[in-house]
Amino acid sequence: ISIIGGGYVGMSLGGLLGKKYHVSILDIDPVVVDKINNHISPIQDKDLEDHLLDKNLNISATSLPENSLKGAEIVIIATPTNFNHSTNSFDTDSVESSVINAIKYSPQTLIVIKSTVPVGFTKTLQDQYPQANIIFSPEFLREGRALRDNLHPSRIVIGGKEEDGKIFAMILQECSSMKTVPIIYMDSSSAEAVKLFSNAYLAMRVGFFNELDSFALRKDLNAKDIIKGVSLDDRIGNFYNNPSFGYGGYCLPKDTQQLLSSFEEIPQQLIQATITANQTRKSFIASQIIACKPKVVGIYKL
Repeated sequence: ISIIGGGYVGMSLGGLLGKKYHVSILDIDPVVVDKINNHISPIQDKDLEDHLLDKNLNISATSLPENSLKGAEIVIIATPTNFNHSTNSFDTDSVESSVINAIKYSPQTLIVIKSTVPVGFTKTLQDQYPQANIIFSPEFLREGRALRDNLHPSRIVIGGKEEDGKIFAMILQECSSMKTVPIIYMDSSSAEAVKLFSNAYLAMRVGFFNELDSFALRKDLNAKDIIKGVSLDDRIGNFYNNPSFGYGGYCLPKDTQQLLSSFEEIPQQLIQATITANQTRKSFIASQIIACKPKVVGIYKL
């Protein structure tokens, strides 16, 4: 199995699959390659750091495409797709070049796109390269807990031809720590939408509890008590409800922007409101800090 990209997604997948399969990670950064080959995690993930010390883990890294891709039975693409504000869409160049390289060195390989991409992207690639077997399988990982989330997946989503996807789904399930994992098969565009709408919902939930907290601050109420009272409703749930400056990280900001862009002329209010609410919250918290007239402001874990 070749994995293109040694970031959170690629490394956590490498740690997951390396126990039972030979995994080769392809990355353009020589520092990342060197760390992996010396069993040092290039990302901050305590579980992965411990996992890489296992001598039975069959994982190596290289910067040479031919060394990693030639003879690979499965190629997993886990390269970053940053949101480009000038084009109002993800920058998918690294994914496209990875697909071209995979076809070049292993024409019969199963190509699995794990990078987050716009809705319809995988279908367009499959139409462009009809000789290739390309599927999309979204990841649902948290930074710092990526390996744990791969070992205990909430679901496995496969987008593309079911006969191609079944092989990959079974590999993910057998390498996980779960006896059974919900596996859902669908077309690739629907699977791409699952990823974007999942993150948009999480961003919306962050925004909701932040606005609850803003309300409590202005009305001199106890936000913690209100959140507890609201969250004990089983339909809402007592999780993912901690007020903050706003949603950040790598995925939520760019994925909500991409989903909003994908709506085009389709009527919507919530996605735009989620993005706007995040900006509003940051401005509100900044004004609360300024109102305290501090001489020094410290930032914890910037």
